[in-house]
Amino acid sequence: MIRVTRGVAIAAALLALAAVSPGAAYAQPSPGAPSTTAPGRFGNLELPEGWQITGTGTGRQLVWTASEPVRMGDARVEFHAGDRLLGRPVAQRDGRSFRLPLGDARVGSALVEGVQLRVTAGGRRLDEGGPARSARVRPLAPVAVPEAPLPANPVDPGKPGRYRTVSGEYDLTSVRLPGFPEPVEMRATVVGPADAPGKRPVALFLHGRHGTCYTPGNEQETGDWPCAAGSLPIPSHQGYLRAQRLLASQGYVTLSISANGINGQDHFAEDGGAQARSSLIRQHLARWADWSAHRASAPAAVRQASAADLSRVLLVGHSRGGEGVNRAALDSVTPPPADQDGYRGPVRWKIRGTVPIGPTIFGNNPAPDVPSMTILPGCDGDVSDLQGQNFVDGTRGVSRGAALHSAVYVIGANHNFFNSEWTPGQAKAPAFDDFWTDETPDPVCSPGTATRLTADQQQAAGATYIAAAARLFVDGDDRVRPLLDGTGRRAPSADPARVLTHAVGAHRAPAFLPGPSVTVSGGGRLCAQVDPDPARSCLSAEAGGASPHFAAWETAAEPGRDAVALEWSSPGTPVTVRSPRPVPLAGSDALALRLIVPPNSTGTEFDVAVTDASGRRAPLGRVRVDGLPGTERTASYWAREVRVPLTAAARAARLDLKRIVGLELIPRAGAGRAWLMDAWGWRPGMPVVRQEPLARVDVGRLQVSEGDSGVRTYRVPVRVTGQGSGQIRLFVPRPGSDEVTSRTVTVRPGRHDIDLPVEVRGNTRFGDDVRHDAFVKAVRGTAVGAHRGGVTVLNDDPLPKISVTPVADDVTEGGTLTWRVTLSEVADADVMGWVSFVPPAAGTELSTADVDRAWLQEHLGEVPAEPTPLSGIAFGGLNLGATVPAGSTSTDVTVPTVKDGISEPTESLRARLTTYDGAWEPIPGPEFTGTVRDAS
Repeated sequence: MIRVTRGVAIAAALLALAAVSPGAAYAQPSPGAPSTTAPGRFGNLELPEGWQITGTGTGRQLVWTASEPVRMGDARVEFHAGDRLLGRPVAQRDGRSFRLPLGDARVGSALVEGVQLRVTAGGRRLDEGGPARSARVRPLAPVAVPEAPLPANPVDPGKPGRYRTVSGEYDLTSVRLPGFPEPVEMRATVVGPADAPGKRPVALFLHGRHGTCYTPGNEQETGDWPCAAGSLPIPSHQGYLRAQRLLASQGYVTLSISANGINGQDHFAEDGGAQARSSLIRQHLARWADWSAHRASAPAAVRQASAADLSRVLLVGHSRGGEGVNRAALDSVTPPPADQDGYRGPVRWKIRGTVPIGPTIFGNNPAPDVPSMTILPGCDGDVSDLQGQNFVDGTRGVSRGAALHSAVYVIGANHNFFNSEWTPGQAKAPAFDDFWTDETPDPVCSPGTATRLTADQQQAAGATYIAAAARLFVDGDDRVRPLLDGTGRRAPSADPARVLTHAVGAHRAPAFLPGPSVTVSGGGRLCAQVDPDPARSCLSAEAGGASPHFAAWETAAEPGRDAVALEWSSPGTPVTVRSPRPVPLAGSDALALRLIVPPNSTGTEFDVAVTDASGRRAPLGRVRVDGLPGTERTASYWAREVRVPLTAAARAARLDLKRIVGLELIPRAGAGRAWLMDAWGWRPGMPVVRQEPLARVDVGRLQVSEGDSGVRTYRVPVRVTGQGSGQIRLFVPRPGSDEVTSRTVTVRPGRHDIDLPVEVRGNTRFGDDVRHDAFVKAVRGTAVGAHRGGVTVLNDDPLPKISVTPVADDVTEGGTLTWRVTLSEVADADVMGWVSFVPPAAGTELSTADVDRAWLQEHLGEVPAEPTPLSGIAFGGLNLGATVPAGSTSTDVTVPTVKDGISEPTESLRARLTTYDGAWEPIPGPEFTGTVRDAS
């Protein structure tokens, strides 16, 4: 039974209790039910079912326990209270429990009703079957009839090439990576052409975060590393053979590397393992550089394939592997700090492009000058918010914009089936469909629906588009660009998959990018992509479904990410977007717009016009935008790219294309909604991309002891390397609150532009560890490596000794039993304990009929129908919180009794105060007793 009233009140208390912890628990969402674990308590309030708070002082932890193991996956598990991110918990070995340390928190006294505790992963609820956004979602329109197939592209990159392929494996000595206790394997599957002439381009694949070990005949997987005796490593690196064989037949040398050693240890990493994955990739590339110079020293699997050309490398990464290949591309241009890096040698390769597949982007730090193609699976049940969209959106304005960044939305694809070793019926280890299905099938994503792809169809589409990226980024074959850049062409080899694309970069000139300097008038408004305020946000929590463009990052509100929200009740209501200064569109063939309309909507049309600085207006044409198939479980509010030609209309209106100041959108349908992400001057082709080092920012973490006296000042370690100057946005959360300040900072290597002093006052009182965090993202002319760090001040004083003394332990019924919990000295943090009841040594035990009903309802959430001894209450029993507030030395524990008018013998109770040790195991504390005498 879940007592909702107390459940939401406790969440409000935790708003004051928990400062955001970076934590490190990550899980694959599974269709689990709420836990059957007995409800826990916070003081006098009851938590929802499955939740507990354990420990005292710096040992306090918020614990959620699922009813069944939660599979290991790529999305981070997060605890939320309402819109507030409490932190990211640590997964326990049982696979069911997740613990969030609350040691750096401040306990508040005010409780506010209406705030709900939630567990999410990648935008999906784990603590109940349903989306993470809101239970009050508006129903979406029924799934629309599919659009007609796009025209076929003249060049189909999914067709096998002419070369015979060979394959093999190598397994080298494991390597040590910073921050990881155990070494990480150096293992790869190699597939290449056997007889291709000359040196061949290279494609490296990196899988994502999945289970690491399994026991044959057992359906359970683990996240252990190394694998326990009797279990085997899950061969995730062998899951991309279809794509590898296709590329090898076309003349590419491919390798797919194993990263189980990172998956089993990345909970130690504040960045979720991105830097470690980059280090592992570059360790492999360094070996290939050695073998290229001394081919006879290479393993047999390498020697049997054609020679490799490391000046032409494509990196393909699935899930967390996608973030890993992005970081490796960045690190290959500007090296990371040596103490954070697991590879410190020279860069003897050139990354020509990356392909993140259903990726995470915890760091929000795409490599701006390396071309990319990000695959977004429309039925992703792991990274279900499709946050990888920011590998496209997050590059806008950061650098020169010459690199193409493409988003490829694959309708009906899930997260796992791009890897055959994560696919049931194909995998050696246990595998599963990550898209969750409950008793109500999803009309878009449940297996068997018209839009859901089979595993074979999904893998064919994945291989085809990976090959397209290779042809474009590595070979420079512009004939496949229309498959990736929003032109609206399809690759027949990917049929029947419906694949949609849009892009930024390449030959696009920025025209209208929504932001504070842009003015919006008519039937539109500038909206915030990430903001809990409905008046500011682009998409409300009740909208039904989500948008990859609006996926949240580290803060509840994120400045610097805007769009234009359009809403109209009748046709003809114009929306005008004006730039503060003229923008040049001369030389562009068309105006390209990225527009979002609601999922399942059809026939939304806009007339498009532009105005120059002299006031001349030119209608450019009409565009139609249809919504993607979607439900409240999918992230289907996704922008379609549409284009209108510029030159003919500009000539007719004598428009000055060098000085455009206004964009006008006029809806031609009835009532509706839409969102403009941006507008660009577009022309075909791919410019030459120069990968030059930008100013690079890395934030570190410093741990210090508070000391016993005095005041010391420390600084958040921030390093700026690379070349040139640029801007970053700096975010600084205030410890113990949900307040985050932000500002833009100009940085240059060799200067200390980011100065974050932290004052630490020493004392001899027990307190909480306090985290002073900071995180950054690139704005212009910069690249960000380690995006988050800070100064952690460690409590170095022992927990006070705790005693229990009677105040009134012998009362007549109707009186209140009272005991005092006392600390040996004042603490700077709340000290929490729990009082439970055990059977008395002799005599009649006090029952639920002998205590005040309102008190019992408050503490237990219900009143048992039959009188029950206090020690015999089922599902965890009756537990009383005993919290000594910070600055105090005592608190009272009370049990109010009632007169029942029945003659009965003297009754008693026996209780025990429980605390927790450093391993969060319960320690039985002092026992105490109480006596209640009959009043008749």
